[in-house]
Amino acid sequence: MRVDRVELRRIFLPYVAPFITSGWREEGSHAIIVRIEADGIVAWGEAPVGANPFYNEENCKTAWVIQQDYLVPMLLEADLNGPEDVTPAFKRVRGNRMAKCGLEFTMWDLFARRAGRSLADYLGGTRARVPVGVSVGIQKDIPTLLKVVEDYLSEGYSRIKLKIKPGWDVEPTRAVRERWPDLMLQVDANSIYELADAAHLAELDPFNLLLIEQPLAHDDIFDHARLKTQLRTPLCLDESIVSPDHARWAIDLHACDIINIKPSRIGGLADAKRIHDLAQAAGIPVWHGGMLETGIGRAINVALASLPNFSLPGDISANDRYFQRDIVANPFTLNPDSTLTVPQGIGHGAVVDEAFLDEVTVERWVAER
Repeated sequence: MRVDRVELRRIFLPYVAPFITSGWREEGSHAIIVRIEADGIVAWGEAPVGANPFYNEENCKTAWVIQQDYLVPMLLEADLNGPEDVTPAFKRVRGNRMAKCGLEFTMWDLFARRAGRSLADYLGGTRARVPVGVSVGIQKDIPTLLKVVEDYLSEGYSRIKLKIKPGWDVEPTRAVRERWPDLMLQVDANSIYELADAAHLAELDPFNLLLIEQPLAHDDIFDHARLKTQLRTPLCLDESIVSPDHARWAIDLHACDIINIKPSRIGGLADAKRIHDLAQAAGIPVWHGGMLETGIGRAINVALASLPNFSLPGDISANDRYFQRDIVANPFTLNPDSTLTVPQGIGHGAVVDEAFLDEVTVERWVAER
């Protein structure tokens, strides 16, 4: 298959409320939306890059340039037998995985549509519904945090993830656990701690957490292996697992108990599947993280999360968790059992609201073969 046309759009879609982590604050989505035409088929994807290079080294401006100057020309030149061929076609470009994922995701949608299959089925998914939770950003005080958590629980979410940082970790976690003793609860540090903080992080052990996510440096595996021996709480790696090789190293070093798979961080679905399979073979559960995607990226995430080793609830909440109005006409809604239904139509299933997409588009660019 040869790609005929690629259209990129930079958007700004405001969040319902600012999302605050230990290292940054986001007011809305700055994603790059991708539209590809080939063989008379139209497919959509998303690169959920942020405004700043604080989660990884990319932002919406760098991804925009890399896609235009390098990745799109490579894609237009490639002869593809399947979506797995996209990753090797981009091999000469180092890093820039979120820039790559937007194009790679779109080709998975395109090939699934060409085959007349749902993306979940095309990927090898086994579930009709996937369990999900909600990620709660850092709040101004503990009473506010408890009210936010209570509101999400009343909406039907059964798993809560708390963002933490030094000075906002043990006491907020204690407060939530004391209020809801049986709640599925986990915390996420976004790489803000050091190995010297091990004793402090161990103070989270009494709270019966599902996991603590990426407490140490974003590119570290070695020190996480040392930290793991000092905690009873299961240790999860996120930012430092950017490829199947990184997952293999983490597994070999016993650096984690659990892996968070975000296909956008990894560069696409093909390598995300490889990490899923490596972890499954090693007996390590995985769960699906989120980058506050629009409905396009969310549909792709849900399809991937239907694979069998995604055994913990993912951060792929219903669309209204983040946006008052999304760029899709068929947003996900939360089922009563804290799950999202996996789309069974052709492709990833997101129906793009092109008129509203026009309204939130900041910049548009097209390339043709």
